[in-house]
Amino acid sequence: MSFQQAQPLDRLRFRALVEYDGTDYFGFQRQRIEQPTIQGELERVLTDLTRSPVTVTGAGRTDSGVHAMGQMISFTIAWQHGVDALRNALNANLPNDIGILKIEEAAPSFHPRYDARRRAYKYSIYNAAVRSPLRRRYSWYVQRQLDLDNMNQAAALLVGTRDFATFGTPPQGINTVREIYQAYFYRQQEFILFFVEANAFLYRMVRSLVGSLAAVGDGSWSVTDFADALYACDRRRSGSAAPPQGLSLVSVVYEERETE
Repeated sequence: MSFQQAQPLDRLRFRALVEYDGTDYFGFQRQRIEQPTIQGELERVLTDLTRSPVTVTGAGRTDSGVHAMGQMISFTIAWQHGVDALRNALNANLPNDIGILKIEEAAPSFHPRYDARRRAYKYSIYNAAVRSPLRRRYSWYVQRQLDLDNMNQAAALLVGTRDFATFGTPPQGINTVREIYQAYFYRQQEFILFFVEANAFLYRMVRSLVGSLAAVGDGSWSVTDFADALYACDRRRSGSAAPPQGLSLVSVVYEERETE
């Protein structure tokens, strides 16, 4: 009796839009020691589904406690059941605080980090007289009233191509020059929200910016103080970094389309 040898499945490249609550994770990137991460959970589930080791790459390495509603990932697997089935299988097996919003096939060369043209973050400050326990996981509580006009005057200085060495360190190499396209604050009831979009960000850059801009808002710094710190290109001149729970990766934009 002869048996027909099973043909190996083609390995396909996929890109997926991921949303997660980062409260209980040590950031996106897999850690050397056994700590829960977003990448680690995604790889665990994909490995279980395909019965083969899978490496996931993300567009942004969000810090411990930081959230995302627009993280883009990619991975290559052998899969024959279609993208909807893959999305459903992932969502059925991932923890409740990680979800796949969208998935599609990608070019074999697609890289979610290096192919990205723009990234946007939002930071949420809960600016009220009394703290809110229900909002503590997703915002920074600041009791002192913040001056939105002064904060926006300072934020306007960020737009353009600048050396942002004061507010972060490069994830690799030594280049600290980035281009910011938009940076502004707006108010929604008790919340003050900061939106910033750039071609790329330094490590801890957004949180350092928010902490320094909040110092402008509460009167600890003037707009001139902020400008002096920005142009000093000296990490020691940054204000204290805002805590991670108020920060969310909103979107990653690629040349051919925008992911929202």
